[in-house]
Amino acid sequence: MRNQKALNINFVNISQFKSILALYLFTLGTCLLGFSAYLMLASFGYSSNNLTSWSGQSLFWGFIFFFGSLFILFFPIEFLNFFKLVNKTFVELISNILFTILISIIFLVLFQIFIPNSLSIFQEVGDLFKATSFAGFIIVPISLFTLNYLAARYNFFDNFGFSLILIIWIFGTLFFV
Repeated sequence: MRNQKALNINFVNISQFKSILALYLFTLGTCLLGFSAYLMLASFGYSSNNLTSWSGQSLFWGFIFFFGSLFILFFPIEFLNFFKLVNKTFVELISNILFTILISIIFLVLFQIFIPNSLSIFQEVGDLFKATSFAGFIIVPISLFTLNYLAARYNFFDNFGFSLILIIWIFGTLFFV
């Protein structure tokens, strides 16, 4: 009995969870910031597809979503404060993929429950939030796997993994919009 070794795998690492949550919130804030810019441009007549009935309403919602996106972007900087994606071993890869899928599921369910579909603007925001979660289901796990493979061979991918996954997640969200 003394010679038996226990298999000890530290599967839950809070810093990995915080980095994936920060990636999700940065992506969500960036998408909301882009949507607020779209609404502000629509209020000045630069868009043919109007989501609102008059330009003042577009400007109002543009400012609301602008400040909401600033709050979402502020949250990971001040409270999570971990911007390094650790993705070197197979256990870290699997935990990052599971954390990404778990966070995406949680936020997808929350947004389905709490965002009303009464206005066309809320439908568009709900679609943005769903696209962010769907990118977290499909594109980000594939990218994490690829990043794990490339980081073993090139230091560039290990040093800039957080930024690369953030850019991939943002463009993946655009793919699902």
